[in-house]
Amino acid sequence: INERQQQRLNGYLQDAESKGASIIPLYPEAQGRRMPYAVLLNVTDEMKVMQDEIFGPLLPIIPYDKLEDAFSFINERDRPLALYYFGYDKSEQRRVLHETHSGGVCINDTLLHVAQDDMPFGGVGPSGMGHYHGHEGFLTFSKAKGVFIKQRFNAAKMIYPPYGKALHKLVYKLFVR
Repeated sequence: INERQQQRLNGYLQDAESKGASIIPLYPEAQGRRMPYAVLLNVTDEMKVMQDEIFGPLLPIIPYDKLEDAFSFINERDRPLALYYFGYDKSEQRRVLHETHSGGVCINDTLLHVAQDDMPFGGVGPSGMGHYHGHEGFLTFSKAKGVFIKQRFNAAKMIYPPYGKALHKLVYKLFVR
């Protein structure tokens, strides 16, 4: 982390705390520029930590009573870079996959999601720039150049104007209905 990013993350913490969030550091002291992990409770959409992608050791907790509440929360906002679901109920896993949108999904893990070098990783919408890793990464960071070359013999001239020739009538009969 560089100084600018540390200031950004500390700004998120200060903003959240000033707007009523409870911050629980998971170990007391920072180590140089390494920030302590922090859990944030009672967060609201007005807090910067809930408006920007964090990319840091801050974890806002959003409680819900029913899975549908979590789906509503996710689907009412910009699509996240990644969605992490923890649970072994196969039907709930399928629902998470089918009823939400995100750049990627990881079930029962977090960090190893980005470490899969042959699985596409990347966001959608404001969260992304396409996929990277593996074949999809090659396609994302490459630009195919389409090239059409017309040779000296040009069979297409047979369907050029003036219209009404026998070949035009045949084309209309076979292809235009």
